[in-house]
Amino acid sequence: MAAAAGTDRLIRKIHGCFRPAPPPPGPVSFVRHFSYKDIKKATNSFCRIIYSDTHGAAYRANFDDAGLALVKEVKEFDQSKEVFYREVQLLGRLHHRHLLALRGFSMEKKCLLVFDNVENGSLKDHLNDPLRTPLNWRTRLQIANGVAAALEYLLIFNEPPVYHVSVNSSSIMLDENFIAKLSDVGFLGSSGNHTGPADPKDCIEAECRNIIFQLGVLILELITGQSSEKEGADLIQWVQEYHLGSSIYKLIDPDLGNDYDSRELRNLLDVARLCIKSREKPVLSAARLFRYLQKKIDTPIG
Repeated sequence: MAAAAGTDRLIRKIHGCFRPAPPPPGPVSFVRHFSYKDIKKATNSFCRIIYSDTHGAAYRANFDDAGLALVKEVKEFDQSKEVFYREVQLLGRLHHRHLLALRGFSMEKKCLLVFDNVENGSLKDHLNDPLRTPLNWRTRLQIANGVAAALEYLLIFNEPPVYHVSVNSSSIMLDENFIAKLSDVGFLGSSGNHTGPADPKDCIEAECRNIIFQLGVLILELITGQSSEKEGADLIQWVQEYHLGSSIYKLIDPDLGNDYDSRELRNLLDVARLCIKSREKPVLSAARLFRYLQKKIDTPIG
């Protein structure tokens, strides 16, 4: 009963009845200023691309004195260095097990962020590369839970909420223990304003819907072993052809063989379906959906 009451209070907060209390203010993590020359050398002249989108690109880097790292170019701040530095300050305050930690930045010829290393590369690498050992079922469940935990932190528990989040297999990194880390997260647009609406209810109705939709597509990628294109439209259409009925087992990544739990598979598909519906007609609030995912997979978020 106490847990249910706590959940109800959280949901009322999200729907704007009252704003959640902000977490205690924490110090900005120490972040180093890297020279453009060092970053260019570490990324082999920006040739070691991990992923690229309209906002910029991410690169593998190997620094002489700082070791392996991920470098992210942020194009939208190129004309506003002051706003970019504010973004660095905000990102430095984010601390979560499933977020890449910010290590440093550069504001010289490009706006560049330097994050912790990701030993096992991106999730997309593991889904697409036939030379890599396939991810087992338990690891895939843990990745889904980890991403959901990060989104819960960013959208609900962080103050201010973080609305610029890209959730896909390219931007999800895996550490040495295959712990999922979101790498494409931001606060501000080039104008210095938050990229999403200020009201939590508006977030549910706009920005959060799209982020949760992306989570649904990601879950389908984990189940099928297929990387999605066209914002998930191709994968969603393919999955819908099976009507999520008796033939759902044909959707399973062949690399899994019989190494999965049928109940967990159906539960995960249920969550994916709810997430995908959220873009047009939300069934659950963000808070309730994250808890639903935790309950369905039967492993704690975090």
